[in-house]
Amino acid sequence: MATVIRMQRGGRTHDAYYRVVVVDSRTRGQGSVLDQIGVYHPCAKPNPRIELNKEKALDWLAKGAQLSDTARSLFSKQGILAEHAARANNPKASSAV
Repeated sequence: MATVIRMQRGGRTHDAYYRVVVVDSRTRGQGSVLDQIGVYHPCAKPNPRIELNKEKALDWLAKGAQLSDTARSLFSKQGILAEHAARANNPKASSAV
């Protein structure tokens, strides 16, 4: 199954929030969600709020899930992409938990 990590919009006009979800890439638009791995509130005051479950995200990336452009931006801000690259280069270090 081809999976994609993307943003799913919620909220109302001028007060949006986004759920970071894993979906089957073959479903269109608002297809069924396989897993919710985080929330992004760009309108939160005083600063935008990003909450991501790092372990779930790394697990889905290890399974081969692709990132949308916006999700890739959020993941790089949180340092998840760097950690995923480090685990991919040294798989024995990540299993020694």
